[in-house]
Amino acid sequence: MPRQFTVSPDGRRVLFVRTGSGTDPVGRLWQYEDGTERVLADPALLVGTGSEVVPEEERLRRERARERSVGVVAYAADGAAQLVAFALSGALWAVRTDGGAPFSVPAAGPVVDPRPSPDGRVIAYVSRRSLHVVGLDGADRQLARSEGAEVGYGLAEYTAAESMGRSRGYWWAPDSRRLLVARVDTSPMERRYLSDPANPAKPPQVIRYPAAGTANAEVTLQLVSLDGERVDVTWDRKAYEYLVDAGWDAHGPFIAVQSRDQRTLRTLAVDPATGATAVLHERTDPAWVELVAGTPARTASGALVLPEDTDDTRYLTVGGHRVTPAGLQLRAVLGVEGERVLFTASEDPTETHVWRYEPGHGVHRLSRDPGRYGGAGRAGTVVLAGAGPWGAEVTVVRGEAGGYAPVAALASLAEEPLVTPRPLPLSLGERKLRGALYLPSWHTEGTGRLPVLLDPYGGPGMQMVGRDRGWPACVSQWFAEQGFAVLVIDGRGTPGRGPAWEKAVHGDQLTPALEDQVDGLLAAGERFGDLDLARVAIRGWSFGGFLAAAAVLHRPDVFHAAVAGAPPTDMRLYDTHWKERFLGHPDTHPENYARSSLTGHGHRLCRPLLLVHGLADDNVAAAHTLRFSAELLAAGKPHTVLPLPGATHSPTDDAVNENLLRFQRDFLLEALRTGRGSGGGEGLSAG
Repeated sequence: MPRQFTVSPDGRRVLFVRTGSGTDPVGRLWQYEDGTERVLADPALLVGTGSEVVPEEERLRRERARERSVGVVAYAADGAAQLVAFALSGALWAVRTDGGAPFSVPAAGPVVDPRPSPDGRVIAYVSRRSLHVVGLDGADRQLARSEGAEVGYGLAEYTAAESMGRSRGYWWAPDSRRLLVARVDTSPMERRYLSDPANPAKPPQVIRYPAAGTANAEVTLQLVSLDGERVDVTWDRKAYEYLVDAGWDAHGPFIAVQSRDQRTLRTLAVDPATGATAVLHERTDPAWVELVAGTPARTASGALVLPEDTDDTRYLTVGGHRVTPAGLQLRAVLGVEGERVLFTASEDPTETHVWRYEPGHGVHRLSRDPGRYGGAGRAGTVVLAGAGPWGAEVTVVRGEAGGYAPVAALASLAEEPLVTPRPLPLSLGERKLRGALYLPSWHTEGTGRLPVLLDPYGGPGMQMVGRDRGWPACVSQWFAEQGFAVLVIDGRGTPGRGPAWEKAVHGDQLTPALEDQVDGLLAAGERFGDLDLARVAIRGWSFGGFLAAAAVLHRPDVFHAAVAGAPPTDMRLYDTHWKERFLGHPDTHPENYARSSLTGHGHRLCRPLLLVHGLADDNVAAAHTLRFSAELLAAGKPHTVLPLPGATHSPTDDAVNENLLRFQRDFLLEALRTGRGSGGGEGLSAG
């Protein structure tokens, strides 16, 4: 699918990345203009880029982004969208969008995150944790040099990339003369050693991981000029240790910083001469201040663009005034141009649409068909990229407030799925839980009862129920074709239904989430007589894996078997910003961690349980599964563990993923048939 869109200042051109097909992982840089698509950079045609060998820093960036493609996976353009820079196998490349072939630019070392200056004269990049700028003639200057293996300039730290949504570590000034640069010192953090048990001769990888309650990386900022002058940015780092985001617009540099307890977030203006900061805005919340992508931002007049939460609505505000109506849930700000704001929001949690706010005209929805959409816009041109029940599409529209007309569709080369999802949308129980029921295409109502498989994520930051045909829907339908009635439910804690719904899990990430799965299951069972509630299984990955294992531990009267992939079993082992957001500091609120963890409850297991974990997972470490398995064994509770050597948190080997689905199917069918899974269980009857 086309992705990563940049619209030129005149609105005539759109840059994007697209791989060759659904089975070709090589990304290519494309440009759309005047009804025509043309490739700007094809890695297969560039000298010296035949093999995909990337620097360690870039590999980590790709893992943080769950990036599976190779070739051109990211790019950055100058202010006019005329010069584009990208990295291939650690080498720096550039291409001009008005014609000509891509050309290599000499660099001081392996290149990560290259970004042209707004005027297109030089390109900044990170190499070996140091920040450089290089002219197109190859004249290279090191602006910020790493002081050691624990210190880096210009890259986002683990917590920012994994938990805050900040993927970058430096920002150009509009005049191209200076940069705002993050300095990251990881020396205070705990060390973890990630080994490969399948290759015992290979030394372990040492990583710095900010486990809940432990020290974070020390993140500071500097204003760095092209002639080498550096000025420290100052703020109360003891009170606000998280750098959430930053930017530099016509009004100067600005940053967003957050307290360790995440209950206060400040937007600060930065004096470009002295580095001193002044408070522009402060948001507070008794639970936590939710981070909204694309904020803070400023309009041309300097009005701050920010979210504002009430119990039932997350509003978009401009200059301190709410500009969206009650019930429309702000999801992200896509861009600000002049006084106009392009953003995504949900009227119904199963859909996300692109909207535009303009003074004097209010807000208008630009995406029309049902589904989930994002995109980019400039100069009256908007790219609407989304997926609906029929699949994915990317449309270019043009117009002004009150009227936009499609002018082109960017071609999708995505594969058609082998199964066609047939979800039945549901609203379940007193809380009107959004759900979807997938039945086998061959099943006729009233001809027989089907075992039930719950297939949730059920946690913060992700929805599984929506009017879009994505990978999760295809997997759910595949399990349905194997003979299950598959039920997917988004409960409390999932996004899109307002702040109170999201924050219902504050202090307890287990009880509300599990209650909603049970309530939704029972409500669906009352409505559909073909659902056999005497044979109920549950599967999930990451938080969904945690929820699946918790289901058979705490509600064996409802759930009869579970598959838990990469489950966070001990919440103290997960990272600071993400976990302390929901449960507080573990030294202050140990009861929240005990209540929300699986560890300490292993003695409850009386149903078949399959635990699956990648041994190279540096997000949810394999220690979560291994320690929990040891607890189960010590309690005399049979279970099954499937280790995946070399796999990270999101396994990328297609053969492994394909066969893993089959393994789960066989385990669950056997467990529901006999009351025991392959290699585990206690011979309990299905009922």
